[in-house]
Amino acid sequence: MNDINRTLAPVGVFDSGVGGLTVAREIMRQLPNEKIVYFGDTARVPYGSKSKNTIIKYSKQIIRFLKTKGVKAIVVACNTASAMALEEIQPETDIPILGVIKPGAKTAVEKTKNKRIGIIGTEATIRSNIYKDIICEKDGSVTVVGKPCPLFVPLVEEGWIKDPVTREVAKRYLDYFRQEDIDTLVLGCTHYPLLRNTIGEVMGESVTLVNPAYETAVSLRALLQEKNLAAGNEHRYEGNMYDFYVSDTADKFKHFANSILPFHIEDIGQINIEEY
Repeated sequence: MNDINRTLAPVGVFDSGVGGLTVAREIMRQLPNEKIVYFGDTARVPYGSKSKNTIIKYSKQIIRFLKTKGVKAIVVACNTASAMALEEIQPETDIPILGVIKPGAKTAVEKTKNKRIGIIGTEATIRSNIYKDIICEKDGSVTVVGKPCPLFVPLVEEGWIKDPVTREVAKRYLDYFRQEDIDTLVLGCTHYPLLRNTIGEVMGESVTLVNPAYETAVSLRALLQEKNLAAGNEHRYEGNMYDFYVSDTADKFKHFANSILPFHIEDIGQINIEEY
């Protein structure tokens, strides 16, 4: 593949379902010249309650599928897969691969003033302690406290983003952090940025919210430039800029995608991921 073709190749983005669309949305905003192939593993969601070995197996299958689409880089747009599988799959992948955890952890360390950082995420992400490990590598004097918030994901997928029930659940979960005196909170699941307003209201203005989806797009831009893979303004694609695939029926995915993306999508491919 020559250099121009390499820069025109798409970026692969994958998640256990729809949450990674918040990462894809940030990439669309910040890297508007980049083509994206997105895969949502809707048949096997959620990942948060699965074992490490299962998540590694799923991630490897998805990477094999994305490679058939000729991707030049891959974003693991899932905190759980980034926590449980990235370290294992990175050495086996011959193209650049980026998770969502390191960019968010780095920003949290930069933002905190009292060196007390909170993490919310799936049970698997919190149990892995990966945010804590990466944050403490960067600054050993930081205290990190984590809290799983498993109900946030179904509430978001149900579309109850501004519902009083969601606010009540947020209060129940986040009251835990009041006694911990945190000044920075990492939204450690790709669904959670969609609850940013509710979480911000509950936590108050004294707590800075870190959105790893935004930080991941920033890191992807730097990675593509470093590897000479960034698409320039001078090149134009033939066909779609954005392709979407799922492993189960696409109706719910399409509805959710069209509620958060800046454009309407009609065509979503359904594949049997077990074949990869």
